[in-house]
Amino acid sequence: MRSMTRSMGDAARRARAAARHRLAPAARTDDVAEIARSLVALHATDPATVFLSVAARSRTATHEAVEKALYDDRTLLRMLAMRRTMFVVPVELVPALQASCATPLAAKQRRTYSRIIERAGVVDDVDAWFGEVLEAAHRALLARGEATGAQLSADEPRLRTQVDPAPGKSYSRPTSITTWVLVTLGCEGRVVRGRPNGSWISSQYVWSPVETWLPGGIPEMPADDARAELVARWLRSFGPAPVSDLKWWTGWTAGEVKKTLASLDVVEVGLDGGGTGVMLAADADADAPAGGRDADPWAALLPALDPTPMGWQERGWFLGGHAPMLFDRSGNIGPTVWWDGRVVGGWAQRPDGEVVTRLLEDVGADARAAIDAEAARIAAFLGDVRVTPRFRTPLERELSS
Repeated sequence: MRSMTRSMGDAARRARAAARHRLAPAARTDDVAEIARSLVALHATDPATVFLSVAARSRTATHEAVEKALYDDRTLLRMLAMRRTMFVVPVELVPALQASCATPLAAKQRRTYSRIIERAGVVDDVDAWFGEVLEAAHRALLARGEATGAQLSADEPRLRTQVDPAPGKSYSRPTSITTWVLVTLGCEGRVVRGRPNGSWISSQYVWSPVETWLPGGIPEMPADDARAELVARWLRSFGPAPVSDLKWWTGWTAGEVKKTLASLDVVEVGLDGGGTGVMLAADADADAPAGGRDADPWAALLPALDPTPMGWQERGWFLGGHAPMLFDRSGNIGPTVWWDGRVVGGWAQRPDGEVVTRLLEDVGADARAAIDAEAARIAAFLGDVRVTPRFRTPLERELSS
């Protein structure tokens, strides 16, 4: 890693993010897959986040356009990756995510689920039994082409095996191992979550073999190459940023992050506040694309868990002191209002469908008008659908009541 004498202040970082994350109007697009690429991946723990993240960055895209990219064109795929978090990712990035994140996670999930089953005393040779159930469930899915967990458990009775995950705890309830098996197969890159049962905000998915998205399955990739590709994409979208942000975002060990950075041509850049960030050397002198530093001020309403604020661990340079109202106790961000690269408030949808905002600082009449226009645009995108974030934050709870 090379040191540089140059620096990049908070204002320049915000302008770069506005352009590269397609938040400034001039940078917006209706290409759903391109929006995902601009952010590396779209957070998908809450299904509504995917659609609202696209809406904030598009000109006229509808939820039907997002569904088309996911389930018809299949240019996007839903998978567990960084930090055991659900993402919707461009299909060309799947091999890198599989090798760098999902495959290690699959081994961890197998160990975790096997320990719980062993503790329950369900079978004697847990490792062999769990492996057999995985193979049987996969064969059943291949035979059907697509199926729900309930349909697969009808084909393979062992999926209905009941296990208490936390015996003796008041919150624990016996559960079947169906979801555990499907999650493990997903992490191994053998099955994928397809179209949901219900509306676009549902999280009850039909499962499909991975070959329906990627003929021939997921191409194998050396783990070191995979980590390098993922880090390079993150640096293009989120750099310059402290190495600690990268470690947090990937969920990797400090050693893995250090080794990966050493394999790339990166430089250190001074940040406001005396900190140091890293960025790709080839990117250090690049001008921000359309919608960057010299663009007009812009407004945006981003959903809970949007990939922009969730792309960094240190957020003071765009969040200010607003975290207590906009995050839950576990560090999940709620819906946010942005003005010209900074978080200035929050928003929520009320039961009657109205999208309401509250500013946490004075941004002036022009900003207020632009924010109101964005609120109307998001309300139109939602239409008759009512969205409640999976992780509730103080301001969102207050506004939505």
